[in-house]
Amino acid sequence: MYIILLGAPGAGKGTQAAILAQKLKLAHIATGDLFRQAVEQGTELGIKAKSYMETGRLVPDEITIQMVLERLSAPDCAAGVILDGFPRNLEQAKALDKALAERALAIDRVVYIKVAQEVLLERLSGRWICSNCQTPYHATDSPPQVEGRCDRCGGRLQQRDDDKPETVKKRLKVYFAETAPLIDYYRQAGKLVEIDGRGSINEVSQRIISALATGKFAAR
Repeated sequence: MYIILLGAPGAGKGTQAAILAQKLKLAHIATGDLFRQAVEQGTELGIKAKSYMETGRLVPDEITIQMVLERLSAPDCAAGVILDGFPRNLEQAKALDKALAERALAIDRVVYIKVAQEVLLERLSGRWICSNCQTPYHATDSPPQVEGRCDRCGGRLQQRDDDKPETVKKRLKVYFAETAPLIDYYRQAGKLVEIDGRGSINEVSQRIISALATGKFAAR
């Protein structure tokens, strides 16, 4: 089975992808990890990707797709995979479908973890990290005992640039602009599973497993 997990930053997509892969005994492919591994190993694709990553540019679709297909050829992918972080837009989705079809393969299900933008903003902009030991905190979910100080080492807590409210708003705006057509694409194909992303990690994972087991998909 080939499954794609979609979700905005803060929706818990990476966490749920790992849980789903373990429960279904499928390989978990995260494109961010693929990039890092390819660069570290100095592969041909890794060298190409590195030239873009070092200058802050997006890695071209053709390189990303080649990496994904190369990974899909590995023995541990024989039973299927969970794709996490790819595709990111409609062009990538169509290119992936075409490349898979050439191998007589196809995406079976697309799980979209749906979370309201105001909830995503609260989750992301509430994240803080210790400047000394890197212990993570959250303003509401896991606050420090002393405001602004790390429980573990007493270090000063700081907020990463990516987690500052204005940056988060921009990230979410870009995500939803790129992903809306992608969601419609998979909905029209009858492959989209919409999951309520509110609640605990376990509650969300149970919703995903239940929806996949019962074939409860989003309406076309």
